[in-house]
Amino acid sequence: MVSTNPTSAAPTANTILDPALDDLGVRFGDGGGTLRVWSRDADSVELVTFDEGDLDWRTASVPLERQARGVWQVDSELLHPGARYAVRATGPQTGGHAFNPGTLLIEPYSRGLVSGGFGDWRSVAVRSDFDWGGVQKPAIPLDRTVLYEGHVKGLSKRHPGVPTALHGTYAGLAHPAMIEHFLSLGITTIELLPIHVFASEPRLLQLGLSNYWGYNTLNFFTPHPDYATEAARREGPEAVLREVKGMVKLLHEAGLEVVLDVVYNHTAEEGLGGPRTSLRGLDNRGYYRQTADGSYIDVTGCGNALDTSTDAAARLVLDSLRYWANDVQIDGFRFDLAATLGRDAEHTFTPDHPLLRAIVDDPALAGVKKIAEPWDVGMGGWQTGNFGEGWSEWNDRYRDRVRNFWLSDVDYARRASTAPVGIGGLAHRLAGSAQTFSETRGPLASVNFVTAHDGFTLRDLVSYDVKHNLGNGEQGRDGADTNRSFNHGTEGATSDARILATRRKAMRNLLGTLLLSAGVPMITAGDEFGRTQRGNNNAYCHDSPLTWLSWQHEPWQRDLFAHVQRLLQVRRENPALRPSRFAREDAPTPSASVMHWFDENGHTMSDERWTNPAHRTLQYVAASTPEVEDFNRILLIVHGNETPVDVTLPTIDGVSGYVALWSSAEDAPSPDEPVFAPGDIVPTGPTSMRLFRAI
Repeated sequence: MVSTNPTSAAPTANTILDPALDDLGVRFGDGGGTLRVWSRDADSVELVTFDEGDLDWRTASVPLERQARGVWQVDSELLHPGARYAVRATGPQTGGHAFNPGTLLIEPYSRGLVSGGFGDWRSVAVRSDFDWGGVQKPAIPLDRTVLYEGHVKGLSKRHPGVPTALHGTYAGLAHPAMIEHFLSLGITTIELLPIHVFASEPRLLQLGLSNYWGYNTLNFFTPHPDYATEAARREGPEAVLREVKGMVKLLHEAGLEVVLDVVYNHTAEEGLGGPRTSLRGLDNRGYYRQTADGSYIDVTGCGNALDTSTDAAARLVLDSLRYWANDVQIDGFRFDLAATLGRDAEHTFTPDHPLLRAIVDDPALAGVKKIAEPWDVGMGGWQTGNFGEGWSEWNDRYRDRVRNFWLSDVDYARRASTAPVGIGGLAHRLAGSAQTFSETRGPLASVNFVTAHDGFTLRDLVSYDVKHNLGNGEQGRDGADTNRSFNHGTEGATSDARILATRRKAMRNLLGTLLLSAGVPMITAGDEFGRTQRGNNNAYCHDSPLTWLSWQHEPWQRDLFAHVQRLLQVRRENPALRPSRFAREDAPTPSASVMHWFDENGHTMSDERWTNPAHRTLQYVAASTPEVEDFNRILLIVHGNETPVDVTLPTIDGVSGYVALWSSAEDAPSPDEPVFAPGDIVPTGPTSMRLFRAI
């Protein structure tokens, strides 16, 4: 591919952090403020201010002066807190540029925005002061972290314990009724779908739909105002920001972390011919990846891709992260299509990209969780396992293997009388995916998940063989076709008690695998209750009861919730389940788990047993190597066939018994903890799991 900037030197950490790029956006001072904006190729840049009550009434226009490194600056008494303003720029009309002096643009570092109508935005100068009252970030260690991925609106919109005025809002998310749910479940960290201000695509609006998930960002610094209470929206952007900070403060007081899903890979300006709201009008060539003729190099599938091979674009991302991590006290970030951020000037991914390293090395981001979605849709876009130290990654290999084992393999076995593969692949995932992540990164580099916002819910995964997306307005073309799901005998809703029971056990097996595996687990909100989207595996455009969590639950849903509670409890109490490092054969490794593998007869697994699809039964013993916690050892039985099996518990030096902690075969978790002896035979039902603590 042709470089977008053939005359520019490749960025480095030093050039990204060049002081000439400091303090972009508005900074308040005595008698006004200073605005600094980057545009390498502009001929002129102008500040335009507006009446606070009438956004069409322009009160002043003030030119900015060119500074070093493509920065433009103005000092003006017009830039007071609450000021409504925009910028506009003139420049070349050819070679991939999109300057238009008549277009009013969102200033990229705006802390607040107000709308004058569809596609019509004004930046707002916002103060960032807030009384945190001494509340600190919980700083939960990664090995103890349990992520809970949810949507600000969808989580509380229908909760009966949240006041109506707070439904679907930042304040509602931090209401005591919601906090009680999070704490009683046992999760540690709420991972929110995007809350950067975003817009719905015109195509969706024409269909009477909207962009519900929020992966269509207008600005990287402004919180989405529609998630604020009506009172805060009426008061204005400062009140919206206070509500966001108030949410974070209350969650932190409860010991809960907040991670944001951030979309820096593309913006709502879409492809050429799309809206010109901000970056495109300021410096299209400097902010977006293009060929020499100005065509976009779209590696995101969304029309454009941010060009982080330029210092200014990379610095924009870094400064946004610093703002949310420090001013708003956010605990971490999940980077949507993170491979795009690591592409160089030739559009090739490199794990040593200066921006990726700056995010990890920046003292202002120390202690902040960094989670990559390690792929995009461009050439060489699938990069699972290839990010550097300091990064965790969504592990799609884990997702696929776990789904295969408990769902599509079982479906295959029903048709062919035997499963297609043995248990070895699942064992690798249980143990932390060492074949995917390097020894230096360890198992905590893997964010394990079975479902996410994108795809089937857990209940739909065991209830549908194919997607049902006609309501999205794309004739069923959208959404993944390969889901590794299994309807267990009939498509969708059924009253067949046998099928329903098998589906519920499958959900327990999937959750049990997720929460008992080495790595960082992520639960999708609502899966703890078996939420359904009626087979829609791409519900991004539905802001409705289809996607909002229901809090009215049947007895089986309450039983499933109790299973998740129990699994998270045993995960907390047994450090052997959550190692920080991979064990080594040549030396003891602190905070690792030493693993041994046995078959259903209590014998060490043979090579033939690992791969034989007729023998999908495994006993997995993990013993911790203490560093900060007491010694611990667990035994997990995994049985992946639909015929029952008798399992002989293994005889191991130093083990006198096994305390039963959990079983997926039970409709509701049992409070009893019977003790078994080595050599005892434990009847194990079809496709099920059992967990023990060795004593």
